[in-house]
Parts: sequence; structure tokens; C-alpha cells
Amino acid sequence: MTAADETGPFFHGTVAALREGDLLVAGRPSSYRPEITMNHVYFTALADGGGLAAELAVLLAGGGEPHVYEVEPTGAFEDDPNVTDKKFPGNPTRSYRTTAPLRIVREVHDWTRLTPEALGTWRERLATMRRDRAEIIN
Repeated sequence: MTAADETGPFFHGTVAALREGDLLVAGRPSSYRPEITMNHVYFTALADGGGLAAELAVLLAGGGEPHVYEVEPTGAFEDDPNVTDKKFPGNPTRSYRTTAPLRIVREVHDWTRLTPEALGTWRERLATMRRDRAEIIN
């Protein structure tokens, strides 16, 4: 795993209600392709990127409340190849992944919620991804 050139803070968005000190670990089913067990935990250096992930997690789960957490990587991490160079040159989304756990530091509340229109657009994109069995670099 290549070390990314980033110091944080870092954020993770989810539908799960977590507490300070909890660990997020790899080995869970993908939110996008539940038949795939993920080898990594994903995070970003942008609070609103964590917010987008939280909103998508709610859509994929069919309900719930979005949560964004500040997280601390406990090991090495790398640029997320699912969004870097594959979709965006470099890493403008400041998205990362790790095989090591992420420790919850605190819940973050000052992130930008998606508009109803944006949620509708993402709902359509997610349906297309599932229908087309979008590739995940795992």
C-alpha cells in the first residue's frame, strides 16, 4: 500500500450510528455491490465528501439517518483507485482507502446536505450502477 500525501482531518460517511473510539474495519459487504466483501475502508479529507457518502449510504440502505464522522487511520492508506485516475486525474476528491481500521474521533454536524434534486440524481446513478454491476477496484 502506497502512503498518500495527506495529513487530514479525515471523514467517513455512513448510515451507522457510531461512538467515539469505535473502529471501522474492512471485510464488510460493499454498499454498492453487496455481493462483494470489501478489502478496504474508505474515507476522505473533505467533510462534504463524507456527507455525500453518508447520503448515499442512506439511499442504498433504503432509509436511516446520515452520519459523518471524523476518523483517524490506524495504519497506512492510499488514494482510492475507484475515483482517482480512473474517474478524475490525480485525487481532487481527496478520497482514500486502507486495510487498517479507522478510529472514530467524533461526529461532525457541519457538512452540506444534498438538495432533493441532487438526491434524485444520485438515486438514478446508484440504480444504474447496480443494474450495470459497476466495477469496484477491491
